[in-house]
Amino acid sequence: MRSKIQLSPAHLTGDEAKYIVEALDDINSEEDININRFEVDLVTFLKQKVEVVALNTGTAALHLGLINLGVEPGDEVICQSFALSASSNPIAYLGAKPVFVDSEADTWNMCPEALEATIKSRAMATTQKPKVIIVVHAFGMPAKMDEILAVAKKYEIPVLEDAAEGLGSTYKGKMCGTFGQMAALSFNGNKIITTSGGGALVCQTKDQKDQTVFLSTQARDNAPHYQHSHIGYNYRMSNIVAGIGRGQMEVLADRIAARRANHAFYVELFKDIAGVTVFTEPSSDFYSNHWLSCITLDESVCGHNREQLRLALLEENIETRPLWKPMHMQPVFQDAPYYGGKVSEKLFDTGLCLPSGSNLSDEDRERIAIAVRTFFKK
Repeated sequence: MRSKIQLSPAHLTGDEAKYIVEALDDINSEEDININRFEVDLVTFLKQKVEVVALNTGTAALHLGLINLGVEPGDEVICQSFALSASSNPIAYLGAKPVFVDSEADTWNMCPEALEATIKSRAMATTQKPKVIIVVHAFGMPAKMDEILAVAKKYEIPVLEDAAEGLGSTYKGKMCGTFGQMAALSFNGNKIITTSGGGALVCQTKDQKDQTVFLSTQARDNAPHYQHSHIGYNYRMSNIVAGIGRGQMEVLADRIAARRANHAFYVELFKDIAGVTVFTEPSSDFYSNHWLSCITLDESVCGHNREQLRLALLEENIETRPLWKPMHMQPVFQDAPYYGGKVSEKLFDTGLCLPSGSNLSDEDRERIAIAVRTFFKK
């Protein structure tokens, strides 16, 4: 069998090893040099006056972000339905309740109109407004942040960005992850850059960062013995893992360029195939890292559905994946409120994620092109 073309594999250079070696040499040091420098590198890249806390997962970042924003048991948190479960699971960790909102068709992200309708409806139904809004930049595409932030400001609800897929994407020139009161980043193995597993919380103030570091290191009080006045978590990134991150930051711009080149390849590949639409920026206000390149298929036009294409590519050992199954359709959240139309449901039914790794070779692209053209000639 031919080698597998993966959807979004980790892409290391080997240069990360020098930082790992440094961490091993200083493993008993009280100063976590790699963690500190990785955080500084991220702040520099984001180009805003923010603070960053390196953590062991993006999910941990969302969890601590919700805690920082005051979410407590029984609170309601508005969450984008069209997303990975990691966006909504931390709400449940806290005993709070997710309220899911549909997407709009331009960016596939939270619909500002549905968001406002949701806030009004929940305030009437529960006599209290939702505590936080979690906005996701799905597949690297920036959400309509001006409109979403305007709604959030109107109702005085803080925004927590899930920018796990959006590192390097911008909206009107500003980096995703710097719009909300806080934001989560991810460095999982399939992301733009990887630390083999890791994440970060972007904070607006030093006090928020200090509180996050405190909570992520078991919330130990300032005492000579181990004393705890708050529930803490073992969420801090390790110095060795942060070393991988430092090496990856050196090639982040190249990784984004490679992903965007993959997107351009798919635009060219599908330009003459009627009924197939490549997901792209709706205007020049949006700049996507194109973490994953995605398409939708109109079966009434192209004569095929996304599952048929997925299986055909699988036969060629080319990995693809359906778009996110909306969270309001997931069994675990079947009783959660949902607001909006059918945009996210239609995307799930018709959409497919295509191989998008920054290490995709010319040979890989040629295999994909041949397989796609053969399929649509049937």
